[in-house]
Amino acid sequence: MTAIELPLRIFIVDDEPPARNRLRDLLNDCKAQLGLEVLGEAGNGQEALDKLAEISADVVLLDIRMPQMDGIELAQHLNKLPKPPVIIFTTAYDAYAIKAFDLHAIDYLLKPIRLGRLFEALNRAREAVPVRTEVLRELLPEPRKNLSIHERGKIHLIPIEQVLYLRAELKYITVRTAEREYLVDESLSALEKEFAARFVRIHRNSLVAKDAIAGFEKGGDEGESGWMVKLKGLDELLAISRRQQHIVKEFS
Repeated sequence: MTAIELPLRIFIVDDEPPARNRLRDLLNDCKAQLGLEVLGEAGNGQEALDKLAEISADVVLLDIRMPQMDGIELAQHLNKLPKPPVIIFTTAYDAYAIKAFDLHAIDYLLKPIRLGRLFEALNRAREAVPVRTEVLRELLPEPRKNLSIHERGKIHLIPIEQVLYLRAELKYITVRTAEREYLVDESLSALEKEFAARFVRIHRNSLVAKDAIAGFEKGGDEGESGWMVKLKGLDELLAISRRQQHIVKEFS
């Protein structure tokens, strides 16, 4: 058996059991003409991340509208896997959202899903590449609820509401919660734009959570403003640059 003949390994994510059952039935009908294997299924984003860290899927059939974490955010986290799967979204989205998917050449299946359309999408998936995270972010109207890291063979979610600050260090971003630090491979400027409502820039390399600001103290290194910010739950003080010292008045 050559590599091109290997069965397409498929995973299903949908919060509604009847929808998952429907997809399994349709995939079973596709087997006669298309080699495929259904690896498993999940009813929510966290379950999907846990299972897909253990098994390597070629394609994930992913519902968009799910509680706790929608499918577009989940797809961004799945891109952290060593070998990200190809995503085919399943959606009952309105015309505006469908147009957005078409413009970005992202495959989707409109519910109720038809057998012929599913067969076409799976055929294309063999030659497809994972959708870039930047493109997925353009489709997501709201900020993510979580950041994610690939650590010790698993995708770990960091709730954004627990993040106290984000600091650029070399090519990584240090994500600080009250408990520990994480490293993520993202852009500080992109994070600032995505989470503008939650974070404020205090330095060219640092963003802090607005509701985590406990106060300000005089200090800092030579060349800085002389002000430091203190965050709730942390002993360390973060320097405020001269350009950003206006936040001392805004948040005092």
